[in-house]
Amino acid sequence: MTSVDTKSVHTAGMEERTIRPKVMPIYQTSAFSFSSLEELEGYYEGNGTYLYTRTANPNTDALGQTVAQLEGAPKGVAASSGMSAILAGILSVAEAGDHILAAEDVYGGTFHLLKEELRRLGITVHFADFSESETIEQILVDFPEVKLMVSESITNPFLRIEDIEGLVQLKNQYGVKVMIDNTFATPYTFTPYTQGVDLVVHSATKYLGGHSDVTSGVLVGDPVLIEEATKRVVNLGMNLSPFEAWLTIRGIKTLALRMEKQNANAQAIADFLQDKARVWYPGKGAIVSFELPETADVSAFFSSLGWIKIVPTLAGVETTVSYPFGTSHRALSAEEKARIGVTERVVRLSAGIEGIEDILGQLEQAFN
Repeated sequence: MTSVDTKSVHTAGMEERTIRPKVMPIYQTSAFSFSSLEELEGYYEGNGTYLYTRTANPNTDALGQTVAQLEGAPKGVAASSGMSAILAGILSVAEAGDHILAAEDVYGGTFHLLKEELRRLGITVHFADFSESETIEQILVDFPEVKLMVSESITNPFLRIEDIEGLVQLKNQYGVKVMIDNTFATPYTFTPYTQGVDLVVHSATKYLGGHSDVTSGVLVGDPVLIEEATKRVVNLGMNLSPFEAWLTIRGIKTLALRMEKQNANAQAIADFLQDKARVWYPGKGAIVSFELPETADVSAFFSSLGWIKIVPTLAGVETTVSYPFGTSHRALSAEEKARIGVTERVVRLSAGIEGIEDILGQLEQAFN
């Protein structure tokens, strides 16, 4: 009779069954087993899907494909964070000796990655004001080594709406690729791939996950580039865990419901702030940025927001504020901050799903 030692290791429930759960299970396993050496060899010959979770897992595959479907793209890959997804996208196009052209007003973490880390890999990055198409085109003329243009559909934190059509025209004219971070807009608002963009990236930590309880990223787009990006995710260990992928997919199920309420709240907040501060709000999305008056006590304002939390992130169901000068854009030099307008008085607000009168009441309290 089999000993307790063996029985406790080989637990029940692993036999083949025909089970159809309503929700996809979590494949919380580091590896997958094979019944024979022939079956194992078949995997390497292309007849199998799963070997080791770093290379692929049903949950991470499902997340990549889910976001691809939302974006109208053929293929996607999940990664351990938005920054991992951005790096995988860049490395699917560029290598040492190549150049990248990026908007100067991208998220501070992206700016640091492009400016500092890519330099270590031998990739040169040019930053430009992407609101000036002539400036972009001149760089493409002067530097034919440019392989990729990088921007955001709605920029962070000043919410500039990128001219996607203009970038795609330049892409076609000069033979470069375009990658757009669509985190702020989400597929609920805009789908860059359907407009001719090659790669679309998400910090799925934000609106896709939606509940501030997961860190994940997704890259979708051209299938050839996604294949290359997937190699980078696997070989550089940027893969996402099955549980994190499962949580993100669970969040995506309510994306449309959340965005409808959060967008409406953001519009009401922007209207409320018009006579109190300088406001940036493009009429879409759930982020409102504003600059407090020069006479304001910035510290007192932040301390008076009550249940509106101060956090270095965004997009949860709770209304929150962040301080770009001291968090997301902290690594920028004083000159770089000044050039894009990040001052000590800039506040980035992420609208939640609370009752709008309650949100406005907290803001009124802080302004008072």
